Amino acid sequence: MWHHRIDLMRSWERARMGRLTTHVLDTAHGRPGGGIAVTVYRLGASDARLEVARAVTNADGRTDRPVLEGADFIPGVYEIVFAAGDYFARTSAKLPHPPFVGDVVLRFGVANPAEHYHVPLLVSPWSYQTYRGS
Repeated sequence: MWHHRIDLMRSWERARMGRLTTHVLDTAHGRPGGGIAVTVYRLGASDARLEVARAVTNADGRTDRPVLEGADFIPGVYEIVFAAGDYFARTSAKLPHPPFVGDVVLRFGVANPAEHYHVPLLVSPWSYQTYRGS
């Protein structure tokens, strides 16, 4: 019984922790974007990029765990890079070379690392869109 309470408490604490998550939807094919490499950078002085996380989206278009969380998730400016061009090269029939949409680079700020920052990507070989989700 007490093991169940500890698990519930850990789940509750994790839900309160700040974290960065993502979700990729392939709008051209109407399905989740599975198998997309995701790299996260924190920008420092003079916009120098420091890689802080790497992941690959699963069959649901999400990463198996938060891309960044806990002590690694601090205030600042970040870039999340989605290897969308590589994904579409594997899944689409005819694409020009170079592709119109290659790596999708999204720059965003984290003001309060105690919050959940969800950065979804809706992408096709010709366009993309993002927003701060929940």
